[in-house]
Amino acid sequence: METVCDESIDKEFEKGRGPKKFQYDELATATDDFAESKKLGEGGSGSVYRGTFLVGVETQVAIKRVSKASKHAKKEYVSEVKIISQLRHRNLVELLGWCHDRDEFLIVYELMHNGSLDTHLYHKDTVLPWSLRHQIALGLGSALLYLHTDFKKCVLHRDIKPSNVMLDSSFNAKLGDFGVSRLIDHNSAAQTLPAGTMGYIAPECLQTGQATTESDIYSFGVVLLEIACGRRPWVAQDDENIAILVKWVWHLYGNNSILDAIDSRLNGEFKAQEAKRLLIVGLWCAQPDYTLRPSIRQAVSVLQYEYPLPDLPSKMPVMRN
Repeated sequence: METVCDESIDKEFEKGRGPKKFQYDELATATDDFAESKKLGEGGSGSVYRGTFLVGVETQVAIKRVSKASKHAKKEYVSEVKIISQLRHRNLVELLGWCHDRDEFLIVYELMHNGSLDTHLYHKDTVLPWSLRHQIALGLGSALLYLHTDFKKCVLHRDIKPSNVMLDSSFNAKLGDFGVSRLIDHNSAAQTLPAGTMGYIAPECLQTGQATTESDIYSFGVVLLEIACGRRPWVAQDDENIAILVKWVWHLYGNNSILDAIDSRLNGEFKAQEAKRLLIVGLWCAQPDYTLRPSIRQAVSVLQYEYPLPDLPSKMPVMRN
């Protein structure tokens, strides 16, 4: 895989202010040659390292090293840099630059000092307080609203999940990892092949083989439920069955006891109206029938108390064939 001075890639990327092309040696030096001690995390698309630039004022960054094992490494790298270099929003991780050299694909981001939402939701020793959970939910909604409606094209993220929701020093949510994202025209019927992580993939995607804004909304709804409940989308039970989060919360909603779904580790320290609203919007977004899901603008408007709560049926709707 020869990537040195690959002009075909350079031409794909947005030119102008902001992100820049780095040299490989700069990034190797910043990470002590990608030392294991500098690794912040690892996922399916690659590893992320803490980097420190010592020129002038010391600056810390996060450097994503796209996995060479991926069959689509170059495609994911080009897609991620091309898309996110065009985006500007307070709830998106900021791209600082890129590097394709020495058979490596490297992406430089602002460093998120509090890591990912996933880490904090499921930390063994500390509990994420309700006020921060609510703040994170609103921030994620704001990011998706920008991607779906406020950017010049519609951006399908296609992998919304807690490990891709990054948190800055003030616990503001910033959506990241655009390796499988796609640009489509607004109001377009164009659909793209599905991607994502099981538990967050909308059920219709598994049937149709296509992803849409509605499937992003589904993933968003599942994450809202996770934030409120502190439970993963699928939970193994003692009887070897699998408890599905959406079904469990909907059952409580139907029994007028939806607040029983709130993370018990909060010990009742949450605002009931905010919690109820977050859970019901989560169900609204994550229902199996994609035609009944709201747009992201509708969902965010309800979360922000601009519109009343939707009147959902007491039983979860079935998936549309």
